[in-house]
Order: sequence, then structure tokens, then C-alpha cells
Amino acid sequence: MTTPDDSVPGTARDAAQTWEALFRTQVTLMRRFQADPVWRQVSVREYDVLFTLSRSEDGTMRLCELNESVLMAQSSLSRLVERLEDRELVLRTVPPDDARGTLVALTQTGRRVQRDVGRRHVRAMEQYVGGALGTEEQAELTRLLDKLRGAQPDIADWCPLD
Repeated sequence: MTTPDDSVPGTARDAAQTWEALFRTQVTLMRRFQADPVWRQVSVREYDVLFTLSRSEDGTMRLCELNESVLMAQSSLSRLVERLEDRELVLRTVPPDDARGTLVALTQTGRRVQRDVGRRHVRAMEQYVGGALGTEEQAELTRLLDKLRGAQPDIADWCPLD
């Protein structure tokens, strides 16, 4: 990671220190969340896929759209979706308008698992985040993180073949 360097101008140094704090906090919280017993039914990554699908209008997304919303390589996501399908948590189909594409949809079982795990995960977030920051601090942090994310250049609307 970064180390303080007096030759770096203050704004660059401040940005590096801010990034370092953000990154280290995210790693610490992810380690804490991953160690939480909430992940007995599904892993954090599997939950991320189920959660992302649950946020779509009808619980269905193209595989490439799903890939834009989760933090893993397309090949890893394809294998993970295959495992979720084997467990009957999602269903893969071919879109009628593109025989090369793949649609991924939550099943009723997948929706139930997502809700069950999600409730427990929210309680863990309340403990780990809410236990450290008050309501106003959480709102301010959310505002700042949304501002930071919104200031990043758009990622090209690119959807490779599924």
C-alpha cells in the first residue's frame, strides 16, 4: 500500500491516505463479515449474486449485466452461477432475442435463501457498522462514498458474449 512521502504534494498525500483508510476498512469489515455464521447456507460471493438478482425488476439479469454488478471475473461468475443452478437457487435460460446470451433468474428457493441470509446479514451490519458509527455519521459516510463513486468516469456499456 502507500507510505507517507514528504515529496508528494498535500492533496495527493491526502488522497492516498484516504484511499488507504477506505481500503483497509473495507478489508477489515469483509473479513469480519466472512467470519460471521450468517454464511452457512451460501458464501458471501453466492449471496452477492442472489442479492444482485433480487434487486433487479423481475429477479432476472443477463449474465454480462450481473457480471457488471459483482466483484469477480466473468469465468468465475459463470462457474458460480452453474453451482447455484445445481442447488436450484437460480435458473439459466437463453434469451429469446440472443441465442448466444444467458439469462440468470432467481428461483423461489433462491429468493427465500436470499431473504433469510439477508436478514441475518443486515443484523451483522447493524452490529459492525452501527456499533461503531452513529446514525448521523453513517449518513455522512454514505453521502461521501456516494459522491466518490459518482465522481468516477463511467465504465463503458460493454457486454461481451455470455
